[in-house]
Amino acid sequence: MSNYHNTLSQLSTAQPNYRIEIPESWGQGRATFGGLIVSLLYKAMRLNVAQDRLIRTVSVSFVGPVARGALDIEVTILRAGGSVTQVEAKALQEGQVQCVVLASFGAKRDSELNIPAPLAPDAKPPEDCREMPYIPGVLPEFTQHVCYRWAFGDMPFSNSKHHEMGGWIRFKQPEEELQHQPVDEAAVLSLVDAWPPALLPLYKKPAPASSLSWYIEFIQPIEAIDAESWLLYKADIDQVSSGYGQTHAQLWSSDGELIAISRQTIAVFA
Repeated sequence: MSNYHNTLSQLSTAQPNYRIEIPESWGQGRATFGGLIVSLLYKAMRLNVAQDRLIRTVSVSFVGPVARGALDIEVTILRAGGSVTQVEAKALQEGQVQCVVLASFGAKRDSELNIPAPLAPDAKPPEDCREMPYIPGVLPEFTQHVCYRWAFGDMPFSNSKHHEMGGWIRFKQPEEELQHQPVDEAAVLSLVDAWPPALLPLYKKPAPASSLSWYIEFIQPIEAIDAESWLLYKADIDQVSSGYGQTHAQLWSSDGELIAISRQTIAVFA
């Protein structure tokens, strides 16, 4: 099994263009798991931006399905200002753009304003929450790499009446690797997107849905997070109509510190 960190390790030096291989085990239906693609594009951008400029926002447009196999990544620095660097990255296969990411990296600045982020909502500890096991042929292939513990709302396709969904999440890896792979912003991108769309629990039976666009903001600085730690995710549905739905979500550390704020537009096909 090719785990998350081995896949991202194909990106190691700063350059404008990359070619990498997407492993078979990261499938999501006929496509590759979108969170992994965004993590790869983010890491390619991160390698080309000064380290003192921290990731602030990431905007994603999922243009088309990315197949497993060779993937080309192109990175363009749009502007490097006095404190903020704006970057674009594209994922291409056979010359066709399949995903576009715009990101803003900003250096820390002094400010007289300081309003703390809200702490995490109350949730049962992971060991007391229902696990979502990996079921081959039923769940997307990429979920074999992730541990889920349900804390809010109901499972997908359960005819739920709740408009919230989420719980605890972390990567599933060999124990010896966990000690050396902290959770960084690239990992956060994959873990946030690893949750199914918050609309799916409302369905009575399986139905397709996919992210059309995704916007995520990071609360910096992110404290060092051990890969064995659980992160808490909670998504809420804003509205659904005419085959599209909007959701917003937040991700907290196990200590209750806010890490990221996410918003998605989801296309539904039933």
